[in-house]
Amino acid sequence: MVEWTDSERRAVEKVWNNIEIDVIGPLILSRCLIVYPWTQRYFGNFGDLSTTTAILNNPKVAKHGVVALTNLKLAMDNMDNIKNTYAALSVLHSETLHVDPDNFRMGKKFIPDMQAAWQKYLSTVVAALSKQYH
Repeated sequence: MVEWTDSERRAVEKVWNNIEIDVIGPLILSRCLIVYPWTQRYFGNFGDLSTTTAILNNPKVAKHGVVALTNLKLAMDNMDNIKNTYAALSVLHSETLHVDPDNFRMGKKFIPDMQAAWQKYLSTVVAALSKQYH
């Protein structure tokens, strides 16, 4: 189990309080598919992903971006139990979808304390999602 300081919890919550999931979710997944085109193989049933415009205007990409970011926020709501919170998603992504766990890693530019808290938060989420792989 990961131990969180009050400062780390506040840093993670502060960022989430400024995120509009319905806006940012689609943008994050779109950017992932554009910048890392090999990740498109996981979304074969999403239709046309052949161009940046197609990705940005794809309703399935937008919808899944919201789902993904909503599930990432679920970790904040369950910071003391992230591993169990992600147990089913870990099985889905590893055994059914065969998603490379490195695709879950993200980076953000924050002030050092916030960067450290978010790095710990995202590392814990990645570990929980990767649990089935080991």
